[in-house]
Amino acid sequence: MPNLRRYRIDPDRAFSLSSIDPGAKPFAEGSKDEQIALLDTLAQELDELQNLLHAENRRKLLLVLQGMDTSGKDGTIRWVFSRTSPLGVRVSAFKAPSEDERARDYLWRCHAVVPRTGEIMVWNRSHYEDVLVPVVEGWIDEDETARRYAQINDFERLLTETGTVVVKCMLHISKDEQRERLQARIDEPGKQWKFALGDIDARKKWDDYQRAYERLLPATSTAHAPWHVIPADSKRHRNLMVARLLVQTLKGMKFVTPAGDPALKGLVIE
Repeated sequence: MPNLRRYRIDPDRAFSLSSIDPGAKPFAEGSKDEQIALLDTLAQELDELQNLLHAENRRKLLLVLQGMDTSGKDGTIRWVFSRTSPLGVRVSAFKAPSEDERARDYLWRCHAVVPRTGEIMVWNRSHYEDVLVPVVEGWIDEDETARRYAQINDFERLLTETGTVVVKCMLHISKDEQRERLQARIDEPGKQWKFALGDIDARKKWDDYQRAYERLLPATSTAHAPWHVIPADSKRHRNLMVARLLVQTLKGMKFVTPAGDPALKGLVIE
């Protein structure tokens, strides 16, 4: 099995998104049926690990999903957590800031939805939108961008020092794959609600967004909150890789469940 560390961003090494093939499928071994069966097994394992996280009631996990439009953030959540109790997982989607959110600092809306103890929280987009869109649109300069990188690193360090394990995944798709997925949304009436004309405007700035990602990933991949780049042209591969990363992370937390109540010893329910 390939090593997940190969896709972990090392801030001390030069990085280019072009060095990672979005069409690669190193974690999708076997036939289609075998891959689907493996994903189901991993999803069940995630459910069991989430139960242990809840039982321990001491730590929490935050999964951050970033990627270009159509990279599969919704699909990842749907399939990876298909077997997990909804009581143990929450999802928060970050859209354009509201007027109320713009009246506060850009991290305010993020801190409001961090995971509770014993919970897995998934962010569909995140605070990283604030070092992507403003950078590409030229709304903030180099100095402000660098300040935001530092503020984000400090924010995530606060989370990890108070019991949150942070897992960050950049879902990496090719421009050709995005074109096919956008076209599918237009051509299929049942998917047209997913399409917005603004998606075309963002696509025209594809290279600018790639450069913005290439800057932010190494600048914000830290020992306490590293980034992993997920080749995502293949939806099954994307799901399998994220599921493996989560299972590996949760197993590494080595949960300790509470000791049983001595008063229950010998108790028989009639």
